[in-house]
Formats: sequence, C-alpha cells, structure tokens
Amino acid sequence: MSSAANVKPVLQGVKIRPRKGVQKATAKFEPTVFRDAFIAVLSSAAPGNLDDLSVKLDAAGNTLEYRRYAETLFEILIAGRLLAPGGTFLEDGTPASPFSIFQAQDDLASIKKYVDVFHKLMRRYKYLQRGFEDTLTNLLQYVNKFTPEDSNKLAMATGLFCSSGLATLSVLSVLFKEHLVKEGLSLQFVTTVFKTYLIDQTVDQFGLNLYKAGMSDRLLDFFPPNKRDEDSFARHFEAEDMKQLVTFQTKKQLILRKESIIETVKSMLEEGRLADCLAYLKTQSKESGLAEPDLVPLIWMGIMSSVDWGTRMDQIDNQILKQVQQYSKLLGAFCTSPKTEIALMQTIQVNFYEDARFTKQYRAVTQQLYKNDVLSESAILYWAEKGSKTQGRTVFMKQMEPFIHWLKNASDEEDSDEDEDE
Repeated sequence: MSSAANVKPVLQGVKIRPRKGVQKATAKFEPTVFRDAFIAVLSSAAPGNLDDLSVKLDAAGNTLEYRRYAETLFEILIAGRLLAPGGTFLEDGTPASPFSIFQAQDDLASIKKYVDVFHKLMRRYKYLQRGFEDTLTNLLQYVNKFTPEDSNKLAMATGLFCSSGLATLSVLSVLFKEHLVKEGLSLQFVTTVFKTYLIDQTVDQFGLNLYKAGMSDRLLDFFPPNKRDEDSFARHFEAEDMKQLVTFQTKKQLILRKESIIETVKSMLEEGRLADCLAYLKTQSKESGLAEPDLVPLIWMGIMSSVDWGTRMDQIDNQILKQVQQYSKLLGAFCTSPKTEIALMQTIQVNFYEDARFTKQYRAVTQQLYKNDVLSESAILYWAEKGSKTQGRTVFMKQMEPFIHWLKNASDEEDSDEDEDE
C-alpha cells in the first residue's frame, strides 16, 4: 500500500473555532483593564451612598470577571489602588478608587459601614471569600509601607472581618515577619485587631479561632524579642484595657506548662531516669507555681503515658500494678496532704473511666497506693463519702465497697483498742 493512501483528508478553507472554555483560558490576563472598569462602577454610585454602591457592585458581577480578578478587586476595595511588587502602589496616573477602607474615616463606626459593603458583596458572590482572604493576607505583610492612619484603619477592618467570619485569624500569621515584629508594627497592628474583635466576640471564641488558625501558642511572638515575656504581655494589654486577654493568656500558658511537665515525666521514665525525674519535679514545684494537688495529677498522667498499653488485655492488669509499685515513691514524694491524695484518686478515677481497659483495676491500684503509703485511710474514706468525681462514680463505688468496709472496720477496731488501753 502506498504512503499516499495513509494521508488523512483535510477540510480546505474551513476555520476551526476553539471551544469557548479554551478561548477564555488563553485570553490575556489584564488586571489594569479590570481595574479601570471596576473603578468606573464604583464611580457610578452616588457619592457617599454605600447602599447604592452595594447595588452597583452586585449588578457589575454579571459583566465583570470577579472570580478571575478577585485579587485586583479587593486591593481596590481595601487600599484604593493596585499593589506593585514590594508593597508599593502602582503609579500609572490612574485616579484612586472613590471607595476603599483607606478612604474611610479613622473611627470604628465609619469602618463598620465600609466593612458592611464587603459583607453584602460576598453574600452575593460567595466564591470571592477565598480570594479575599488571600488578598488581605498579602496586604498585611506590607503594613510598614502604609501610613499609620491607613494601617490603623486596616487593623480595625481586619478585626471586623475576622470577628464576623469573612476572614480567619490566620491572616495575621504574615505579621510574624522579623522586621515587622522588631519594629513593633506587628504588636501595634494586632492590638487594634484584637481590641476590635473582642467588641463583638467573647475571649473564649477568640481563643477557639486562634487555635483553628494555629496561633494559640504564638501570641508572644508578636512582641519584639526584648519584650517577649508574660509580664510584658500583661502590662501591654492591661494598659489597652484588655484584661480578659491577659487572663486568657495566663490560662493558656498554664495549660502549656502542664503539658510540658507531662511530656517531660513521660520521656524521663521511658529512659529510666527516675532520679532525674524526681529532681525535675521538685524544681517544677518551686518554679511553676503549681501546688501539689495540681502537680500530682500531671505526674500520674506522665507515668501512664510512659507505657505502651498495646499489650494483651490479660496482661494489662499486672502491668498497671507493676507501674504503681515502681513509681509509688515518685508519687508519694508529692502526696504530703489529704487534699493532694484525693486529687490523685480523682485523677485516677477519671483516667480509668475514660479508658475502659483500666476500669476494673481501680480498687487494686488504690489498695497498692495505700499499702505503699501514698494514700492514707482518711483520704480514701473522704473520697468515698463526698470526694469522688461524677465520672463512673456508681461503678467505682461498687468496686471499692469491700475495701472501704475493711478500712472502716479496721478504724473501728483501732478505736476500740485505744479505749481498752486507756
């Protein structure tokens, strides 16, 4: 067969039109063209009439490519102009937008009205939210390029954006940049953000959203290095009339300190460094400000987490008693009052309630701790009468009945013997 027979026929004089989607994808990306058209829309609204402006923005979404030019759109709505590389504004002779956060009055009431325009726009075009958060994050890294007045407006707006759910607190992560922190700009900016945020939201909600943003442990990182301590944090935010934030930070630091103690105890016991662990805990009892009733539960959790409990169920009972025997002296060193002993019993109770593998061993563990002089008779009896936790109370009380009965009888016999001796 000749090669000519393999040639496929070709239509002559026919122009093949690309599919609509392909045509759009290859179109030139021209943010300045969009900018000019978008500013024309903003200029068409009645001056100072934000409701009319929102109507115009809503209608323009039908003709302008909001999705494609989201970054350009929000740079104009926030800063009034396009951002050039490095954080400066693009200067090409184009007039600034007649509407932007930077053109609002430098007070919260005015900023709220401007932020409401963003709410209306994104309620209508929900797909804009991702582009909005990305643009806001990009702008925040250049707060050092803005005037103090514009930076303050942006901080108030950011607080409102975050408290109302238009953005998350993760946008603030760019403010951890070293030069912004060192110059004090990060602290100044987030102080305004936090103060604005806490007007409409509780500090608990604030803490939850910080956690979601991965920043709940990093509030001190906004402070310059020479002021990165708890005292500086407290002085700063108390002076800004945000005592609730100081309380939140104090509680958070306490949680982190407790988690650190548990992890350190776990690591030291895994490495067989019992003496080092005892010395470490004695230091912590002095330096951490934790009283014995707060410290002993952490020791217990460290002991429990230092063991791989993935063994067979029939071996767990012996294993846990072995742990109690091995570390009774460690627990006993910090159980020097009935209050601490009861705190330990409550901790074990909740621990065993939450992990069903240990539930049946509560009495055996208590008896072992009693035998090793970690728990006293008075503490155990008090726990039985009114010191137990609600978690699994019925189950554990039933389990403890024989031991409690034995303790009471032993106590009665001792009292009888003392009376006879007299």
